[in-house]
Amino acid sequence: MEKKELINSGKVKSVFTTDNEDEVIIEFRDDMTAGDGARKEVMNNKGAYNAVISSKIFKILEENGVATQFIDLPEPNVMVAKKLEMIPIEVIVRNIATGSLVRKYPIEDGTRLEPPIVQMDYKDDEYHDPMLNDSLIKALGIATQDEIKILTEKALKINEVLTKFLKDAGIILVDFKVEFGKDKDGNILLGDEISPDGCRLWDSETLDMLDKELFRKGKDDEVMEAYIEVYNRIIPDDEKVI
Repeated sequence: MEKKELINSGKVKSVFTTDNEDEVIIEFRDDMTAGDGARKEVMNNKGAYNAVISSKIFKILEENGVATQFIDLPEPNVMVAKKLEMIPIEVIVRNIATGSLVRKYPIEDGTRLEPPIVQMDYKDDEYHDPMLNDSLIKALGIATQDEIKILTEKALKINEVLTKFLKDAGIILVDFKVEFGKDKDGNILLGDEISPDGCRLWDSETLDMLDKELFRKGKDDEVMEAYIEVYNRIIPDDEKVI
């Protein structure tokens, strides 16, 4: 399958049309960004590691009843996916309080959140991804109340499946963000990616960070080591392609 017209070029991925109008090619680039793209570096094979990790997670979620846009991974950094009309909402699930949550609210860093917090942000760099509530979502015409319920339920299901999967790999799923879109029939599917770029992942024994937070903290020399560690823990030897 050949990529054709560039549909969208985001901070770390490019999306292309294909000869099938219902499918797209998502190319994961080696770019690493922070601060709404204000800081940017290129890291060798970063795109490939994210693509393979995301593909593996999408397969696990599919096996557990979560529909995704994933179809195939013909190259380590290239994903074939169902074409979606993306919903401009980042759905964030928090299992442990850290980051912006403890900066904005009187809650102690490291507090386990039971039940998990589901947060929705408006995906728009111009407005710096502000937090939404149901009324704002409906006022902006982004989603209906029924669709908000579906997004919440799907995010919590992803959290349940992914928490167990990563626990078996010795990784704590602290929090993560996901995006959803609608296919040609109006079905809401998980899209984009789930990788160390959009998750906070801690080693279950040492609590060392295994995600993009290292880059945000300026520990650039440790970032790819962390991504490779996640890759090695969740990708079986017979599935390794990098």
